[in-house]
Amino acid sequence: MVPELPGCSAFGGTEEAASKEVKIAIELWLETAKKEGRGIPQPQGKELLNSLYENIF
Repeated sequence: MVPELPGCSAFGGTEEAASKEVKIAIELWLETAKKEGRGIPQPQGKELLNSLYENIF
């Protein structure tokens, strides 16, 4: 999952495969957002992931 990009996620059989797939998903999400004139959020990095993780567990 890419928390900063709503609806952007990918899966893979291994961590490496999932990482490659999510990079592709991010590129496609950004390309589509630009074409549709949608805003692109600023990266929030690990701080956002940590806060999401803490709220789940």
